[in-house]
This record gives sequence, structure tokens and C-alpha cells, in this order.
Amino acid sequence: MLRLEAVGKRYGRGRWVLTDVTTGFAAGEVVAVTGGNGSGKSTLLRMLVGLTRPSTGSVSGRPRAVGYVPERFPAGERMSATAYLTHMGRVRGLTTRAATAAATGLLDRLALVGGADTPIRQLSKGNAQKVALAQALLVRPELLVLDEPWSGLDVSAHGVLSEIITEVAAAGGCVVFTDHREAVTSANATRTHRISGGRLSSADRPAGAGHAAAARVVLAWPAERGRPDAPDWPALPGVRQVADGDGRVSLRVAEAHCDALLLTALTRGWSVVGVSRPHVADRAAGPAVEGSAR
Repeated sequence: MLRLEAVGKRYGRGRWVLTDVTTGFAAGEVVAVTGGNGSGKSTLLRMLVGLTRPSTGSVSGRPRAVGYVPERFPAGERMSATAYLTHMGRVRGLTTRAATAAATGLLDRLALVGGADTPIRQLSKGNAQKVALAQALLVRPELLVLDEPWSGLDVSAHGVLSEIITEVAAAGGCVVFTDHREAVTSANATRTHRISGGRLSSADRPAGAGHAAAARVVLAWPAERGRPDAPDWPALPGVRQVADGDGRVSLRVAEAHCDALLLTALTRGWSVVGVSRPHVADRAAGPAVEGSAR
């Protein structure tokens, strides 16, 4: 387990950015870190990956395979996305062929727009962010640290990133990310911390709060598309029950995770047959509204 023990950080003789931070990060966890601008979120993440040393305390248990996406990716890079990622793969021990194959697969999955052979400095902010994400995933990370990773991404890439986070955690990795939007943290994190006044505290709701209600989601795969492109439904955050057959999938999903699941489904090409949210069902004991959202 990656562990911080009584960690504090200040730069020079300035104020303490972090004070007496003690916490651990276990395999399979997805941890969100929230807080205001300048609260120390990025400093904490840099300490997790070993780029910044604590002024006091200790960091132990850091795994060897670490993927990191900084808040500001060096978007002025003259190399193309493919050349940059191949180089980074070689640095991490991959052969040129394996690094290029991994780069191509990741850029395809993230739907890079602008061309893999285009210099990174000519890419949009969102597409440069996709390159940053790809470099963190060239080798399967045991620890994946993401600083505002959804910033600038298009809608389809939002869903893909949520899938990737789920996959890393399901494979036994630990994911730590920052984001200022509650909808994003609640949809993706298994645990949430907040930094305020230099101190780290739990921002999780009491057990059962906000998660007792479950929505029912019914999805259909268009027959003309052939074999369904289905994620591992039970592994997605908040999914409690799955039933499938005849090209349809019926899921029970925690209300807080419903929107993220729908985004994942639509991104993969599924149609939404119906959604029954608990607060709607409580007011009207009728069936979910039927339709096909694409």
C-alpha cells in the first residue's frame, strides 16, 4: 500500500501547503482529491509519484509502474504524438515495435483528432490531453495519478477515460485523480478526500447516504451492428445487478453513477431503451419512458 505518514510540504520559507497528511492508497481503489485552487492538490499528486519530496514526514510503498498526467502537459512539444509516445515507451522498457503498437492502440481508443503524425504543439488542448493520457498508460500502471484529467476532453473521451480508470482499478491498480466537479468525483471515485487549510480530510458521505437509491437502465444493441461492444458491466462504478439477453441489457445502478454509465453505453454505440430513476418512480408508479437515445 502506498502510504503518506505525517507529510508536510512548503516551498522555501513560504506557507505550509500541506500539513500533517497521513493516509493510505490501496490496490483497486479510485480516490478523488478535491479542494480549491492553490489548496495543494497538485503538490500532493507530485509527492505520490515521487516528483516532489515532502518537507516533513514520509512516503512509502510507491509501486514501480507509475502513470502520471500533470495538470499542464508540455503542449509545445515538436515531436509528433506517435514519435513522442514511442520514445516514452522505450524509456519505460518497451521495444520500439511494442511502444508504437501501444501508442497506436491508445490514440485510436481515445479518438485523437488532428493526426498521430502531427506535432503535438499543433494539436488542440483536448487532443494534447489525449496524448498525455496515452503516455501514462503505455505500460499498465500499478499507480495512476491524474491531475484534472477530464479538462479539455470531448464528450466521447470523457466516457473512455472513465472506462480506463475502472479497468486499471479492476486489474489491481490504484487511481488517484483531482477534479472540482462533484458529479465527476461521485461517478468515478470509490473514496473522496478534500484538502482545506493544508489538511487532508475525508469528503465521503456517511455509509448509505446518497447511494441507497438505484436507477434501472435498459439498453439495446442494434442488430445491424453485429456483435455487441459491451464493457464489463459489473465492473463499472455503481452497478449492482445485471441481466442480459436477446440484445438487451438491464442494469440496476446507483443513482450517483447513472449518468456516467449512460455516457459509457452511448459512446460504445448502445441505445437507451429506458431509464427509471428512483425519485421519478416514487412519484408515478408507471414504467420508464421508452425511447431510443443515440
